[in-house]
Amino acid sequence: MKLGIDNVKLPESRKRGPLGSLDLVKELGLSGIFFSTALDMSPTLDIGELREIRAKADELGLYLESGVGKINPYCSAEEPALRAAGDGDIIAGFTRMIEASAAIGCFELWVAPGNFKSEYRGRLANDRFRTDITWEDQLIGIDKVLRKLAPVARAHGAHLNIETHDEITSFEILRLIEKVGPDCVGAVFDTANGLQRAEHPVFAAKRLAPFIRQTHIKDAYVGRAPGGLDFQTRPVGGGIVDFETILPILAEAYPVLNLSLEVAASVADKPRKANPRQCIEIDDPNWRAGHPDLNAEELDAYMALVDAYETRVTSGEVPDWEAYEASQYGYPTYEHQSYGFSEAITFIKRSATHIEAICKDKGIPLNSPAASKKAA
Repeated sequence: MKLGIDNVKLPESRKRGPLGSLDLVKELGLSGIFFSTALDMSPTLDIGELREIRAKADELGLYLESGVGKINPYCSAEEPALRAAGDGDIIAGFTRMIEASAAIGCFELWVAPGNFKSEYRGRLANDRFRTDITWEDQLIGIDKVLRKLAPVARAHGAHLNIETHDEITSFEILRLIEKVGPDCVGAVFDTANGLQRAEHPVFAAKRLAPFIRQTHIKDAYVGRAPGGLDFQTRPVGGGIVDFETILPILAEAYPVLNLSLEVAASVADKPRKANPRQCIEIDDPNWRAGHPDLNAEELDAYMALVDAYETRVTSGEVPDWEAYEASQYGYPTYEHQSYGFSEAITFIKRSATHIEAICKDKGIPLNSPAASKKAA
C-alpha cells in the first residue's frame, strides 16, 4: 500500500499545477496523488501534457490516479466541463477521459454519483433528496451511464470506481457493481462519507472490500445537533473512524491499494457554518424511509460510535463544534484570522502520521518498493 493525497486537498494545487503539485507531494514525504479527473491534469486532455505528468510521477516514484467525474445524468448540468470534453456529448467526454487516462497507465478511475450543495441545509443539500427526481430514478440513470461506458472501460482494462459519496450507500454501490459487472466497475472507499448515510465505517469496509480499488482517507466528528446529527471533518485519527480495524481489512483485500488522504486542509475549503451544514436527520421519518437498507444492528453500532465520541467531547478530551471551529487545534479558521499554507501542511502531516503509525503497528507494508512493483 502507498499513502498519498487527493489533489483537491493539496494546498496551492491550482497555483502550482500538476507538475508542481507532484513536487510538493514528494516534499511532504507522500507517495502519490489522486487527480479527481483527467481534466485536472490537462483541461484539453492533451496527450503530451498527460505523458509529461506520468513521466514526472514515475521519476519521483509517485503513484498517479485519476477519474472520470460525476456520472449522475440528473446533475450533469452542474458539471459543464464534463460535457465540454465531448464537444457537447457527455458520454463522448467520459470516453475521452477513460482513453486518455488509460494511455498514461491510469486504469483505476474515480466516478461519483452526485453533488453536495453546501449552501442548503438538511437533507435537501443532498441529491438523494432532491424533489424533481427520485433517488431510485437517479440510480437507474447512473446504471444506464455505467452501461454505456462499460465497453470502453473493458476495452482499456479500466475500472470505473464509484465513490461512497455523500448521497449513496454502500449497499447501492454493491448493486450497481453486480448489475454492470465487477470486471469494469469497482468502488472508491471514502472512509468518512458513509457516516452521512448512518453507515458504520467498519461495516461498509467489510461489505465493499472485494471491490475497493481506490480510496479517500478522512475522518470526522458526528454528533448531535439541531435536527439530528451533524458531520464535521477532523484530522485523520481525530474523529470517530476506526482506522485500526479498517486498514487491515483493506490491506488483506487489496494489498497494493493506494491510500489517498482527503483531509480538509485545502485553503479553498470553507469553514463550517453556525447551523448544521451536513445535517443527518436520523430521526426524521422521511430520512429514515430513504435508507431502506439500514438495519438495526448497524444503526446501533453507528450510534455507539457517536455516543463514545460525545463522551470524549463532554469530558473535554476533544473539542466540541464551536471550540474546534475557533481554534482548528491551535490554528484560527477563516472566520477568525487565516488558515493558510503552513496550517494546511500541518493538518496533512498529522493525518499521514496517524495512518503510518497504524500500518507500522499492524505490519502493513506502506510506501515500499515491493508494493510499487506489484502495483505496476
